[in-house]
Amino acid sequence: MRVLVIGSGAREHALLLALRRDPEVTELAVAPGNAGTAIVADQYDVDITSGDAVVKLAQRIGADLVVVGPEVPLVLGVADAVRSAGIACFGPTKDAARIEGSKSFAKDVMAAAGVRTATSEIVDNPANLDAALDRFGPAGGDPSWVVKDDGLAAGKGVVVTADRDAARAHAASLLDSGHPVLLESFLDGPEVSLFCVVDGETVVPLLPAQDFKRVGDDDTGPNTGGMGAYAPLPWLPADTVAAIVDDIVKPVAAELVRRGSSFSGLLYAGLALTSRGPAVVEFNCRFGDPETQAVLALLDSPIGRLLHAAATGQLAEQAPLQWREGAAVTVVLAAENYPGRPRVGDVITGSEADGVLHAGTTRRDDGAIVSSGGRVLSVVGTAADLVAARDAAYALIKSIRLPGSHFRSDIGLAAAEGRVSV
Repeated sequence: MRVLVIGSGAREHALLLALRRDPEVTELAVAPGNAGTAIVADQYDVDITSGDAVVKLAQRIGADLVVVGPEVPLVLGVADAVRSAGIACFGPTKDAARIEGSKSFAKDVMAAAGVRTATSEIVDNPANLDAALDRFGPAGGDPSWVVKDDGLAAGKGVVVTADRDAARAHAASLLDSGHPVLLESFLDGPEVSLFCVVDGETVVPLLPAQDFKRVGDDDTGPNTGGMGAYAPLPWLPADTVAAIVDDIVKPVAAELVRRGSSFSGLLYAGLALTSRGPAVVEFNCRFGDPETQAVLALLDSPIGRLLHAAATGQLAEQAPLQWREGAAVTVVLAAENYPGRPRVGDVITGSEADGVLHAGTTRRDDGAIVSSGGRVLSVVGTAADLVAARDAAYALIKSIRLPGSHFRSDIGLAAAEGRVSV
């Protein structure tokens, strides 16, 4: 099987490494890729937001399966174009991808499916903002305001704050740029990321993970695209995943089928395990980054077969997934000034070791690997337990040199010390 992976991040690097372990996968290609993916797959420079460009590349290399990693091509309908060309594609249609592309659409689907989520309100007129803010946050009985961009924001369009002025400023900046604002009630409890491979109403969950969105230790600073993750979750009750699948993911998948927007691909449920039970924080229409790097490091089943089965309507016929024992921890190495405008062009040393996944990297003409984005590398440590996996990840990341770079030192720490509970 020839597989073409679309994307350029550490998520795509992790997908390629997992696909390389599948004996049924004979050739790998990636577009546009990065300095790390170029080592494991043939690399092509195409516009991944163009369905025509992706189709032409898939046809030229004879791809049997196209796996679309990022959300933007999915929301723009790239998977539709690939399927229309008769090529199997792992990734939802443009219509189904609205589950991530429009938070108001996702809220409507969840309401129809009877799924618990935060109460919310869309504000699309600055004149209505102050009154809406008074219905949320401390004024409305919650500890904080939750202010979100209603569209795609790469994980950085969310502000959670007890400061009304900060909440208002973020909302006003979104409205000024033409983006509707979603105000939500605050959900208490630890968060869980659950990836599910979905084919219509068939749902196959992967290992649960937890990610870390804020840039600094102890969840300080602004939100990012994700600074680290770990899997599995030693504090999670054994029956929680099955309950989430039955009570949340399957009803949403069924509602999408009922609407004629059947989902085929990876449905990512971001959840808060509140005092009243699991509630949805958000849905994404693709593998999450950085959780993918940790989850796939523990997958023992052939992933190419799994993704192809979902893409071709055969997911229900697949054998149960097999997982390796132990734990995996992912720590993101970010460029100076991230999540602001990152410093780029600096030489990186130590990035070609096993366990280092590339994201914002490129190779110069002289052969040096240099930074080219905000989240530069993901470092993955695996071991028999979470404590040892953390030790492995941090030993590896400390061997890498990138001027001005930074990373969180507490990924998975609270769980390793037994300080997380439902």
